[in-house]
Amino acid sequence: MSALEWVGVTKAFGDQIALASIDLAVPAGAALGLLGPNGAGKTTALRLLLGFARPSRGTVRIGGRDPQEAAAREGVGYLPERVVLPGRAPVRRLLEFHGQLAGLTGRELSSDVEAVLEQTGIRDRADDRIGELSKGLTQRVGFAQALIGRPRVLLLDEPTSGLDPLGIRDARDWILTAKERGCTVLVSSHVLSEVEQICDRVAILHGGQIAAQGELSEVVQTGESLEDAFVRLVRG
Repeated sequence: MSALEWVGVTKAFGDQIALASIDLAVPAGAALGLLGPNGAGKTTALRLLLGFARPSRGTVRIGGRDPQEAAAREGVGYLPERVVLPGRAPVRRLLEFHGQLAGLTGRELSSDVEAVLEQTGIRDRADDRIGELSKGLTQRVGFAQALIGRPRVLLLDEPTSGLDPLGIRDARDWILTAKERGCTVLVSSHVLSEVEQICDRVAILHGGQIAAQGELSEVVQTGESLEDAFVRLVRG
């Protein structure tokens, strides 16, 4: 069974076709880079997977379930492209809240909150209000809430947005750590060099359709970088 799956999926917004009959499957434990120029349909594909919208045609599955089912979203960590968090909430309280949503209680909750604070480098800001943090630190908090509860699926939309070079390197390590423990990862990003270091599979969307998909070695030709392959496939 695939961990993530889109089968014959079309999504239209009025007369605008965001996705046109896409077929894509991500095996459990794989890391997929979902790539494409602006307007290619990447965020729409993610929104369908999360149950934020329904396909006009076709089927979307996460863990074999319809994303509209609450059970399908259990064990899923999500970092949106624009991290909007309650500014008055202290960092630790926000993470405790998300840990409770993930089913954690008692010592397990406290332990996991401390672990993600340490992992994302924000332990010393745990009692600060989120609205007092810089954009880069807020992005780290967003990562921490996505990682709490050791999710089995991690969905990341432009995860390095707002991070400095050190933060980008740290984010890569967080994703690889999740991947090493068997987490299925989907990364939607324009930073192709990072995708190339994190992902073992890629799917390139262009004009709402899949221009190419498969393992990196299948999409990237000999002598090419992922960026070269992206340009070749998008520009034709």
